[in-house]
Amino acid sequence: MARAAGIDLGTTNSVIAAVEGGASTVIPNAEGQRTTPSVVAFTEQGERLVGQLARRQAILNPKGTVYSAKRFVGRRYEEVASEQHAVSFDVVPGPDDAVRFQVHGKLYSPEEISALILRKLAEDASKFLGEKVTEAVVTVPAYFNDAQRQATKDAGRIAGLEVLRIINEPTAAALAYGLEKKGHETVLVFDLGGGTFDVSLLDVGDGVVEVRATAGDTHLGGDDFDRRVVDYLADDFQRLEGIDLRRDPQALQRLFEAAEKAKVELSSVTQTTVNLPFITADANGPKHLNTTLMRSTFEEITHDLIERLRGPVEQAMSDAKVTADDIDEVILVGGATRMPAVANLVRRMTGGKDPNMTVNPDEVVAIGAAIQAAVLKGEMKDVVLLDVTPLSLGIETLGGVMTKVMDRNTTIPARRTETFSTAEDNQSAVDVVVLQGERERAADNRVLGRFRLENIRPAPRGEPQVEVTYDVDANGILNVSARDKDTGAEQKITISESSNLDQSEVDRMVTDAERYRADDARIREVVDARNALDTAAYQVERRLGELGEATPEHERARAQLLVTDARQAVKDDTAPLDRLRSLTGELQQIYHSLGSAPSGGTAGGPGGPGGPGGAEQGVPGQRGPTEDEDVIDAEFTTE
Repeated sequence: MARAAGIDLGTTNSVIAAVEGGASTVIPNAEGQRTTPSVVAFTEQGERLVGQLARRQAILNPKGTVYSAKRFVGRRYEEVASEQHAVSFDVVPGPDDAVRFQVHGKLYSPEEISALILRKLAEDASKFLGEKVTEAVVTVPAYFNDAQRQATKDAGRIAGLEVLRIINEPTAAALAYGLEKKGHETVLVFDLGGGTFDVSLLDVGDGVVEVRATAGDTHLGGDDFDRRVVDYLADDFQRLEGIDLRRDPQALQRLFEAAEKAKVELSSVTQTTVNLPFITADANGPKHLNTTLMRSTFEEITHDLIERLRGPVEQAMSDAKVTADDIDEVILVGGATRMPAVANLVRRMTGGKDPNMTVNPDEVVAIGAAIQAAVLKGEMKDVVLLDVTPLSLGIETLGGVMTKVMDRNTTIPARRTETFSTAEDNQSAVDVVVLQGERERAADNRVLGRFRLENIRPAPRGEPQVEVTYDVDANGILNVSARDKDTGAEQKITISESSNLDQSEVDRMVTDAERYRADDARIREVVDARNALDTAAYQVERRLGELGEATPEHERARAQLLVTDARQAVKDDTAPLDRLRSLTGELQQIYHSLGSAPSGGTAGGPGGPGGPGGAEQGVPGQRGPTEDEDVIDAEFTTE
C-alpha cells in the first residue's frame, strides 16, 4: 500500500514524517537520525552521497559537495550573486539564465539536488514503514514566489513523488500545534531556519488553522549567523598569521563546520573553544586555529541580523491589526530559534511572553506537513488549513492605476471576478495587464503577465462587459482569465513571470506603499477626476449627437465649448483637481438639462460611480439601481 508523507525540505536539514495510528511521527533516516543534512556530494569516482555521509566528506571534497541548494531553487543566475560567493562549490549560469552547479565537469540544477534529498528521505521512510512512500506534502517558506514553488514541485516529481500540496512552513507548524488547542487563540509563528525567516500570525482552534498575515525574509537564516562567525574567526586568524583562510576551500569548509558547532554550543553555554589544528600552512610550517568565542561576542557580531528579524514581525502584526497584547501564544520553529538572543527578541516584541517550544523546533514543520498529507488522503478529518496571498493582485485600468482584484492576505485557495469595460467606442480587443503590489499607480507595481482578448462586439465605450477572473490555487499559483460576456470569447494565462520576485522586492513594495500612501491617494484622486471628466464630456457629446437639431442653439454652443475645455483639461497633466471637478459638475448639469438619455446606454450619469471612468468600483454582490453599476473602465488598447 502506498503512503503519503510530510516533508520539510530545509536549507540546512530536512525531515520526513507520517501519520501513524492517528498521530504524526518523525521517521528516522537510514543512519538513525531524525534530521537529514540537506547536502549532496559527488565523488571523483562518480559516487553520489546524500545526507550525513555527504556532510562528513565535505572537508575533503569542497568543490564536489553541494549544500544550501534551497537558496538557489527557482531563481535566475543574476539573482544569486550574494549566495554564490558564500558557498565552496561552483555556481554557473545555465540555459535561459537558470542557476546550475558545476561539479567535476557536470552541470546540476538545484531541483536535481533537492530531488536527491527528497528521494533519500522517501526511500528511508519506505524501509522504516514497510510501505512505499509515493506521495508527499512538501513545505516551502511563506515568501517563496511562484517559480520557487513550481521548482520545488519539479524536484518532487524528479524524485518520483507526487506532490499533493505545497504549503508554507509556518502554516505547517501551526497545523501541528493547532490540533492540540481547543479554544480559539492568536498565535505568532516565528520560523528561523537555516536559510529563510518567516513569521505568521494565525487564528487556531477547533481544528481550524487560519493565516491572518505572513511576512518574512528569504535571505536570512542560521547560515548567515554561521557566516558571521566564519568571518570573525577568519579575520582574527588573518590579523595574527597574515593568511586569509577564506581563500582555501578546505579551510573554509572546516571553518563553517566549526562556526555551526560554536553557534549551537553558545545557545547553552556562555563561551566555547574553537580548535582547528593544521588549518593551513606557510613556509614556516603548519598553522593552527585555537580561540575562545564568548556568547557576548557572538551576539555583538550578529546584532544586526537579530535586528533584521524585527521588520517582518512588525509587518505581520500590522497586517493582522494585532498588538503584542492580542497574541496568546508564540511558537518558535527552526534550529536557529534556540539562540538566546532570538528568544529574548521575541519576548521583547510580544510583551514578555515566553515562546512555546513544546514541539521540537526542528521537527514541527514536517509533523504539520504529515498531518496535511493525511487530511488530503482522507486519513484525518476535522482539520481546515487556510493559507493567504502575500501581495495584492490587480489589473491596470483607465488612467494607469491599479485596480485590486484580490487583496493582500486573502485566504487561498481563492477566486475573484470583476467586470470591466472598454475605454473607446467600437473597441474590438483589450489587453489585460496583470499586476502584483500595493501601489495605486500601475507603473509602481510588478507586471506578472499580460494577454489580449479579441473579438469583442463593436459597441460604444462602456457597454461591453469583460469578466476578469483571478484564481489562486492552494499552492499559491495564479491563473487569470478574461471573457466577453456578450460574445463568449475567452483568453487565459497561468502566471509564471513572478520568478524574479524575491523578498527584497516584496519588502520594497510594502514599504513603498506605506511611504507613498498620501502621494498615491492624490494621484488616484486626480486620475479618477480626469476619468470622470472625460466620461462626462463623452456622454454630453453623445447626447448632442442623439438630439441633433432638437437642441437649442445656445445650449449646443455652451455644451460644445465645455466639451472642448474638458478635452483640453483631460490632456493637460498639470490641470488642477478643482478645475477638473468644476468642469465635470458643469457638464453634468448640461447633460441633465438636455433630458434623460435613452435606455440601454451606459449605467449611471456621466462620470458617476460605476459608469465608465467612474471613480468608484462597485462592490460585488451589492447592486445599485442598474445592472452595470459594477463595471470598471480598463485601460485597454484599441485594435
